[in-house]
Amino acid sequence: MQPDTSPQAHPTRPWPYPRWIAHRGAGLLAPENTLAAFRLGAAHGYRMFECDAKLSADGVAFLLHDDTLERTTNGQGVAGDQPWAALSQLDAGAWHSPAHAGETLPTLAAVARWCLANGHGLNIEIKPTPGTERQTGQVVALAAAALWAGQERPPLLTSFEPAALAGAQDSAPQLPRGLLLETLWPGWLERAQALGCVAVVCEERLWNAALMHTVCGAQLRALAYTVNDAATAQRLLALGLDGIITDRVDTFLPAG
Repeated sequence: MQPDTSPQAHPTRPWPYPRWIAHRGAGLLAPENTLAAFRLGAAHGYRMFECDAKLSADGVAFLLHDDTLERTTNGQGVAGDQPWAALSQLDAGAWHSPAHAGETLPTLAAVARWCLANGHGLNIEIKPTPGTERQTGQVVALAAAALWAGQERPPLLTSFEPAALAGAQDSAPQLPRGLLLETLWPGWLERAQALGCVAVVCEERLWNAALMHTVCGAQLRALAYTVNDAATAQRLLALGLDGIITDRVDTFLPAG
């Protein structure tokens, strides 16, 4: 029997986020996960941003994608092994271009202030240092809950690590969560539901009518990463995805 791929109604729960989301700020045109990248994305008309958050050795939530510092800063070693006082002194812009030399690693608090001041949405990917998954989820979620207290539109917390989402669920269950998926590993849907997720965020090649049917049937929202060409974007829009995360803020107009 062929799977039923007839269109499913989208979940009825409110979805307050824009469809187009700037990946790591404007992470190709400016140093990723810096306020310079966020400002550039906003200059291109984007109103929601994705970023990666992890913890310093002394528990400060800050933005960085990699476990280690070498690729995007002038530092060395595992970022999570260093205190924020040391991390805050690093140059996180010179690797990208001379114009951004001296750009610093931002705290989650600094990014929150900027987003709230400008009315922008945020997708915080919890990116734990290996071995700190649950703790990172707990601390990032608690920080986000405090930073966005009283706001109508909270940040969307996502992670590839179920343990990180479990930590977030424990410490700030009121914040919306999404499971990131690079592959459709066995039990992914059941895990997303057990974690109280409102969305799944899949690598763009995973999306097809059958997966959309499954996700919508489970009353989950559907997002894709990282969409950088027009043909893929059109295919995903035709499927009815709720969110498209892109590096190409200079190519895609973020209407809708």
